[in-house]
Amino acid sequence: MYYLIQSNIYSDPEHFKVFEVLEDLGLEYETIELSSDATSVEIKSDREDVFVYGSVKLARLSKANTHWNPGSFYGGNHNFEIISKHYKSHLLNANAEVFEFGQSINWKEGETKFIKPYQDAKVFTGKVFTQLKWNDFVNEALTHPKTERLNSKTLVQASVPQKLYKEARLWVVGQQIVGSVYYRFHGDVPFHTKVDDEGILFANEMIEIFNVADAFVMDIGLTNDGWKIVEVNCINSAGFYNLNVRTLFRALEAYF
Repeated sequence: MYYLIQSNIYSDPEHFKVFEVLEDLGLEYETIELSSDATSVEIKSDREDVFVYGSVKLARLSKANTHWNPGSFYGGNHNFEIISKHYKSHLLNANAEVFEFGQSINWKEGETKFIKPYQDAKVFTGKVFTQLKWNDFVNEALTHPKTERLNSKTLVQASVPQKLYKEARLWVVGQQIVGSVYYRFHGDVPFHTKVDDEGILFANEMIEIFNVADAFVMDIGLTNDGWKIVEVNCINSAGFYNLNVRTLFRALEAYF
């Protein structure tokens, strides 16, 4: 394939690995420094077997290039409305309430809610809010907007916070898990690098239930009720953490 890679990615300290891997594997690519005011994406090559990797914005804009294959998987089946119909109680936030960012929501006394974006995960960081902290956050975001993508109509989702012990990211290509890493441990859970066999088994069972896309990322977490899906994400803008990036791109090449 031909790869379009965004160069101005600073949020993922492992991003530079993609350039080393593409060079080592002898794969053709070009870079793009996507500006904040960009409204479209073009490449120098006339090839159509294009795969993009970078920010959410790059993934979103690349969807307009429908002649690229596979191009970008942005949108599609990734959102909560679709995956909740298939994964049901296997989702960490299975009973999430979806509402508009500027909409008033009901709170019980002393209640906390885990609130995150419904579609574009990068418009703000999902976390546990109290009523006061949420109202302050909404007021500040609407009064002094930092991005047009977060406005009063932006959809968000809220669920009851659940205790997580550890969280892992899995890369899925052609219904096969081609990479897996832990990215977060909570409390006194000891650090280890290899994702538990039980977690991998759980993820494989979920892929059998519903394969979100030909290539996607699934985050899973260990809770008091066993393993749950934390979320699924677009592979074109997913952070690498300490993934073996070479293994991922070999899998992409083999499948597409």
